[in-house]
Amino acid sequence: MIGIVDYGMGNLGSVANALAFLGAPARILANPAELADCRALILPGVGAFGDGMANLERAGYVEPLREWIAADRPLLGICLGLQMLCAGSAESPGTAGLGVIAQPIEKFALPPEWKVPQIGWNRVRRAPGRDECPLLRGIPDGTYFYFVHSFYLPGAAGWDAGRTDYGVDYTSLVWRGRAAAVQFHPEKSQQAGLRMLKNFVDWSRE
Repeated sequence: MIGIVDYGMGNLGSVANALAFLGAPARILANPAELADCRALILPGVGAFGDGMANLERAGYVEPLREWIAADRPLLGICLGLQMLCAGSAESPGTAGLGVIAQPIEKFALPPEWKVPQIGWNRVRRAPGRDECPLLRGIPDGTYFYFVHSFYLPGAAGWDAGRTDYGVDYTSLVWRGRAAAVQFHPEKSQQAGLRMLKNFVDWSRE
């Protein structure tokens, strides 16, 4: 079963519906004790970094998530779920993230012609030398996905798997071992997004 982490700030229904459409057994988790029943996790998220980390802490997920990733068990972070894997964020100075990725999150500082937040479709390019990323199986290079965000990950050595250009070239997909995360929303990205979620489901069974 795939567990969807509920800490009060995710597109839980959209993610659960997409997995149901794919015929993948999944459950929105009520508490960390239910992690024991899961073979894989999805950490979704919308909203502010500080609130997200506070809610994860309050719900008791911070250490279990760190332990899950350290044990190299399958995990997919989505949007804020990617950002919370990092050391911290310019959105919430002084708030520590999960620290799985050492690089902090930065805020878009763009000329006026670039709207912030970025809302809409944008391309995801494979990072050099990372063609084997399991999330991208069968997905053409440069495929469009749906983004909504004001903060971004500039780069993460050893993790970069996909890049996107929005006034600045940044990391939009990370992958190392059995953990991966995306800045965009696959559950809102039509056929390409469904293919990516199916790739995660299949990968989690390997």
